[in-house]
Amino acid sequence: MNTDSVKFDLDQDGIAVLTIDVPGQTMNIINDQFSADMAALVNHIVADENIKGAVITSGKASGFMAGADLKNMSALLSAPPAAGQSQASKTFESAFQLNQFFRRIETCGKPFAVVINGVCMGGGLELSLACHYRIAVDQPRTAMGLPEVLVGLLPGGGGTQRLPRLMGVQPALMLMLQGKTMTAQAAKGAGVMQDVAATQEEGVSKAKVWLKANPKAVQPWDVKGFKFPGGAGQFNPGFVQNFIGGNAMVMKETLGNMNAPKAILSCVYEGAQLPIDKAIRVESKYFTKLLLDPQSHNMMRTLFVNKQAAEKGARRPEGEPKAPTKKLAMLGAGLMGAGVAMVSAKAGIDVVLLDRDEATAAKGKAYTADRLAKDVARGKLKQEKADEILARIHPTSDFADLVGCDLVIEAVFEDRAIKAETTKKVEAVLGADTIFGSNTSTLPITGLAEAWSKPANFIGIHFFSPVEKMPLVEIITGKHTGPAAIAKAMDYVAQIKKTPIVVNDSRGFYTSRCFGTYVMEGYTMVGEGVTPALIDNCGRQAGMPVGPMAVGDEVAIDLSYKVKLQTIKDMGDAYKAGPADKVVDRMYELGRYGRKTAKGFYEYPADGGKKYLWPELEHEFGRLPDAEQPQPAEVKHRLLYRQLAECARCFEEGVLVTPEDGDIGAIFGWGFPPFSGGPFSMMDTIGIAEVVRQLDALTQSHGERFAPTQQLRDMAANGMRFHK
Repeated sequence: MNTDSVKFDLDQDGIAVLTIDVPGQTMNIINDQFSADMAALVNHIVADENIKGAVITSGKASGFMAGADLKNMSALLSAPPAAGQSQASKTFESAFQLNQFFRRIETCGKPFAVVINGVCMGGGLELSLACHYRIAVDQPRTAMGLPEVLVGLLPGGGGTQRLPRLMGVQPALMLMLQGKTMTAQAAKGAGVMQDVAATQEEGVSKAKVWLKANPKAVQPWDVKGFKFPGGAGQFNPGFVQNFIGGNAMVMKETLGNMNAPKAILSCVYEGAQLPIDKAIRVESKYFTKLLLDPQSHNMMRTLFVNKQAAEKGARRPEGEPKAPTKKLAMLGAGLMGAGVAMVSAKAGIDVVLLDRDEATAAKGKAYTADRLAKDVARGKLKQEKADEILARIHPTSDFADLVGCDLVIEAVFEDRAIKAETTKKVEAVLGADTIFGSNTSTLPITGLAEAWSKPANFIGIHFFSPVEKMPLVEIITGKHTGPAAIAKAMDYVAQIKKTPIVVNDSRGFYTSRCFGTYVMEGYTMVGEGVTPALIDNCGRQAGMPVGPMAVGDEVAIDLSYKVKLQTIKDMGDAYKAGPADKVVDRMYELGRYGRKTAKGFYEYPADGGKKYLWPELEHEFGRLPDAEQPQPAEVKHRLLYRQLAECARCFEEGVLVTPEDGDIGAIFGWGFPPFSGGPFSMMDTIGIAEVVRQLDALTQSHGERFAPTQQLRDMAANGMRFHK
């Protein structure tokens, strides 16, 4: 009884093996087809008295299952409810169907076992938890988890109820609230898996033995007198303390901005005090509430659907042949260049790392050596693999050593003349047919391309620091950049497993330009006499990773000063000084450049102690009387809306081609609040008309930098949105 997505095999002992292989997918997912096929097979197994039990496993080498198809959830929400039915009721019924199906597996009267090979996430793990016996293949790629919180949801297939009943409330909460994964051995040690196997075949054999020995298997929570590992219930001190601590931890980590962690806490707290059937109904109600909230829509769209599309080449020019990088010329062995060299070598690319002298280039290679050594010491990497990676990096100061490189990335000093000189030296060795990428963060690509005789092959490839940790790469097309250069850059970004966005040329491009407004608005408020601690705390409370002054110190205040000078030089009389300029100028005069000099807006103790705001800030820039200090809501409002205004300008000017790139770039490039789905999702959620109204009010109060674009006004007048 094979189906389109599940293969059915019955052995002579009456054990069915259900092998999941969802067509058209690189990894198994729970979609409508799979759900219907699996339900039909379970019904067949239950009805056929010759079938004694079943083993569920995967037919894909990629792993067991990635979870539910989030695109299906979007379709679920877009479908209108029946006459007389509310949207919430319709959504609950659809969501609860999966819970009912999993409950059917564990109460059908016949035993089910599962063999997990490789990745098993979300709904895939929830399906496994509904089986009576669970075996994981003990191999490096096996990873199990419930990561729904990362896209604004909770495990909606019984995960919030079964996982705590298997491993205890506290460890289950830690896994679900952080979206972390378990290895096969860790899952067995926690009681989530009953056994491990060396291979998938061995796992299936073990499962069959168990099934034949346990023809009447039931889940432990269906046995009278079941108790949670570690205890549960409102009168259990340990249980109560878990939620006192859990609530505090969630508030500390999210500052109250994210809905999913709170819902997970509520699901586990309430469900742990109820029978399993009532508990999973509670879960489905909270899941429905999250699913109907714009926060989850925005997070799913940007952090999952659109991010995946970007990584699969949504913006890659059609018709261009694949052009993987084999040998990279990395110009500049500083922090950025060394990071690019490391991620490239890890991806299997040979790297020629060039700097002004051998010692500096070797120091850049040492950056990789140090980090690989730490990975080896922690058991994350074998020494042989580390040696292999390091051997791919070839430090040099001789441009002649660049021969054979098929991609160039330049990360030399942020000075137009120095970049031009370096570019010409490279062309003399490699020729203009090689694709040249500049890692500049502010200088327009079209101008830099003048030093390369074939500007169609010149492109911006903008990384973020530290390269090995930051997931985004901003690809910038100059006025003359051709499709071959875009394709080459995107293929390289795919090789190093980063997320690309593609934007058009502009001073500061998209990310640096918009991120800078957050920092500069913070500086502006310092100049106005707003309490510095209030500014930075409100930045974090608004959802940014750190406050504007803290991040300004990390980027370096002298860099902001030098960028300003270069901008004035390039723009001449067209340059308009901003209210933050006086703050940057004064900090530069004082030699307070940020963390690198151990003094900026913050002081950095020499003994490595905790940083603290420079006590003289208020003396240097003044302080408003307490009665005139803005409320936190106003500070957060200014910091966020200043970014929204600039993002909208980038879209109107054509720097951004799609709002999808705008949302991805904001979240993964400079840390725009991820729970918003990005600035364009945020504006859609607020409503464009309301955004315009708020920006107009801010313009009246604080200046033209907040002025809404004409495009925003037109969208508001016509009831339009950025996203469909």
